[in-house]
Amino acid sequence: MSNRFLPLLLLLFVGRSFANSILIPMDDAQSNHLKAYGIAYMTLKNNTEIDWLLNFRGGSFLAPYSSNLQKECLVRGVSFEVISDAEVQQLKQQIANPDVNMETMRLHKAARIAVYSPSKISTSSFEDTDAVLLVLKYAEIPFEVVYDEEILRGDLNKYDWLHLHHEDFTGQFGKNMRRMSYKDMKAQEEIAQRLKYNKISTLKLDVAKTIKAYCMGGGFLFAMCSGAETLDIALSAEGVDIVSSRFDGDNIDNNAQAKLDFSKTIAFEDFILYLSDSEGYGYNSMSFSDINASNGRFDEEINSYFNLFDFSAKWDFIPAMLVQNHEHLIREFMGQTTAFNKKTVKSNVLVMGDSKESDRYMYGELGLGQWVFYGGHDPEGRRGFHRTPTDLNLFPHSPGYRLILNNVLFPSAKKKKRKT
Repeated sequence: MSNRFLPLLLLLFVGRSFANSILIPMDDAQSNHLKAYGIAYMTLKNNTEIDWLLNFRGGSFLAPYSSNLQKECLVRGVSFEVISDAEVQQLKQQIANPDVNMETMRLHKAARIAVYSPSKISTSSFEDTDAVLLVLKYAEIPFEVVYDEEILRGDLNKYDWLHLHHEDFTGQFGKNMRRMSYKDMKAQEEIAQRLKYNKISTLKLDVAKTIKAYCMGGGFLFAMCSGAETLDIALSAEGVDIVSSRFDGDNIDNNAQAKLDFSKTIAFEDFILYLSDSEGYGYNSMSFSDINASNGRFDEEINSYFNLFDFSAKWDFIPAMLVQNHEHLIREFMGQTTAFNKKTVKSNVLVMGDSKESDRYMYGELGLGQWVFYGGHDPEGRRGFHRTPTDLNLFPHSPGYRLILNNVLFPSAKKKKRKT
């Protein structure tokens, strides 16, 4: 070997010997924000604790140095910086300063992730556009799919984190044929028959109650789009027929609205159901209630934004974790449930992001567990119903998708123990 390479090799060796940590920046210096979460999750999965540096450079991650971690960052196209112990101490001193809104949050263990999806039992082509499924796959974060049978037999106890997306827990098959095919409906009816339910609505109610119990026992629930809205509708309507005759063969209870019990819901109250036996497929016939604040704009492009709130990283570290981002204005996006009517949100709910017209991103505690509801279908989709999955290679810096991934990592910092 030529002697002229020795100084370079010596420099690399010395640099490596004093470089004991890897900083993954999450500000504009990051080349792929979404895959950076996959790196963080992978590190936790390998039984290595990491630090989430709240409000430091967009919510950066700090992990012990390893050649494997450095290699994975390079392979996945994630920006990183190798820093020394001295630099780490300086960084942590900066964060610990009581005059700055920053905090170090230790992440301990990768959450066990479940996604509730009818793709478990049918073709469900619409599930291909589920934003959480898309981003988990893109970020290379492992998950398992569960559906009604797994939930009712108690399988949720295996998981720390459960996601619901564009689901319908009221038993009305999403209230439109564009969302669910005949085969999808038939597959659900077969589950009801196997489990001895005479109606889809009673099956879905028991699923909704089991999900609520899972959260109360210490699980983390993350719901988007109609999954958030219909979960509460189903819970409030226990024992009340709110399903159109075209779905279950009998009439809606004439006093259904008055019989709703809002004490059973998680996030919403005083909402008005959209009840109809009409065969029409207009906007109103596809809406469940006035929880949805989309104002019927299913075919318009949205050019408005919602705002993420600022929280004290040192005192309100839970919402601070959930809003970590390199941007604080998030472009609005649509869904069957686009956003949440402010008038229907319970007073004990913590709103973390909103626009002038609606609440978009909310958090709450339920028993020993915690939940987040996020309005809309796809953070990089603008229309309510899109049949082509978003290519996240085109949106590696999506601030809307970052909110989803904040929730994936959040259970790793939870202090509360699951009740067994």
